[in-house]
Amino acid sequence: MAHARCDQSPVWAELRAHFERSGQALDLREAFAADVARFESWSLQAPEVFADLSKNLIDGTTLALLLQLARDCGVEAQREAMFSGAIVNSTEGRAVLHTALRAPAGEGPFSDEVQEALDRMLAFAEGVRDAAASGIRDIVHIGIGGSDLGPAMVVGALQSASDTYCQPAQRLHFVSNVDGHDLASVLPGLDPHKTLFVIASKTFTTQETLANALAARAWFLQQGGQDIARHFVATSSNVQAAAQFGISTTFGFWDWVGGRYSLWSVIGLPIAIAIGARNFRALLAGAHAMDQHFREQPLARNLPVLLGLLDVWYRNFHGFSSRCIAPYHQGLKRLPAYLQQLEMESNGKGVDGEGQALPYGSSPVIWGEPGTNGQHAFFQMLHQGTDVIPVEFIAVRQPEHGSHVTGELADLLHQQHRMLLANCLAQSQALMQGKTVEQALQEKAPAAASHLGALTLARHRSFPGNRPSTTLLLERLTPRALGALIALYEHRVFVSGALWGINSFDQWGVELGKALCKALLPRLDSGDTAGLDGSTAGLMNWLRRS
Repeated sequence: MAHARCDQSPVWAELRAHFERSGQALDLREAFAADVARFESWSLQAPEVFADLSKNLIDGTTLALLLQLARDCGVEAQREAMFSGAIVNSTEGRAVLHTALRAPAGEGPFSDEVQEALDRMLAFAEGVRDAAASGIRDIVHIGIGGSDLGPAMVVGALQSASDTYCQPAQRLHFVSNVDGHDLASVLPGLDPHKTLFVIASKTFTTQETLANALAARAWFLQQGGQDIARHFVATSSNVQAAAQFGISTTFGFWDWVGGRYSLWSVIGLPIAIAIGARNFRALLAGAHAMDQHFREQPLARNLPVLLGLLDVWYRNFHGFSSRCIAPYHQGLKRLPAYLQQLEMESNGKGVDGEGQALPYGSSPVIWGEPGTNGQHAFFQMLHQGTDVIPVEFIAVRQPEHGSHVTGELADLLHQQHRMLLANCLAQSQALMQGKTVEQALQEKAPAAASHLGALTLARHRSFPGNRPSTTLLLERLTPRALGALIALYEHRVFVSGALWGINSFDQWGVELGKALCKALLPRLDSGDTAGLDGSTAGLMNWLRRS
């Protein structure tokens, strides 16, 4: 399906002219002073997510041009093609239907197959959750990439509310790194007779996952375990390979489920074990509500569309090459890592759908840490560094600390949550407002060196301000709200990819390293360096020295 690439639209040149004429000079402080209703005009309530876009470097003219760019690039048609099951992953000849995984029964492509697989997986999860009947105390999930990042992020987020959503009687462990220290740190304290291993690999050939699975099986047998079929299950499309491993219970899925979009499928088995069938369905329902918003709302009031347009505006006109994710909720501590894969593996491409080199930048670098930790680490650079980096603040209005938190402790933790929210608001305010040298001169600096002149010190303590940010707010971090938030980011990535004219659903960039690793592995044993470049040969010899 051919669509115009963004730079092939007449609006691209208009955007460039607008940027050079006035867009790059927009000052947020002046914009708020000139428009007392700017917050109301640039905020939006989407399913479960309230978004404040008012602190972004954008005005009505910019938005109008970006919206026209989206129409010229066929974003709406591409969106409908994805939802309807057309082949949108052109390089692999596949549909992309993660949205079908969370559609209600009777809706969406392959509904009968999806519901059958979902019901079977959830029934198994409920059986495991009945610890008295199953005898399972620990669940070790072994995967990597999308098979690990999504489930680990969701379980961690919902475990933050303790017994509100998760079952504290059972422990979930996630192992992904081929580094043996990862698995070795999990195994101590496990009872093989009370442990379930979940092996997550779409093809059941993923090198790192199989290495960890083989080591886990060896440990299980070494510790006196006997019934592999009872203590190992797989989420994989390769039932035969899983059976050869000794696994008799395999939950399969389809080639139109990409790894970084797979937590909604049977890959979400550890999520379902952690939060139960009802809450897993709520996670799906939240994502589906965001799907409907993305599919049905007009572009100008469509949150994934607006965020995707902002990404193009910042990357290709302002030249901002990274974006910081700052979730002000400890439960979302793994969200930046999850979004790194979602966005950079999807849109980190250098050619368009026709294989032609892109004449502009694509995916920004995604990074971040939870607030307030980041404030004591990299926020110095965000406020006073030489690079302008858009920041995405994510906060939750109501905390849920679990039923065990009562009395004075509950009061103290709620007060800490107010402190957390105040920090979140203060950081976005500071990024926008900054502090002039003149303002700094009027202040008494704490712990300042006595030999510094007032003006020199004021320059050190001034902030340029006018640094953009977006704030996303949730009422509570519930399964439904988390599902909507994740789906929001999925669709935002789709929009920016559609504008850049790239295929957001393949990941050929990970293949070369895999192939070279396979070739180098036996050389580490043999010491054969023939034909290797000097650096690789030298490093190999250093590693092999006695």
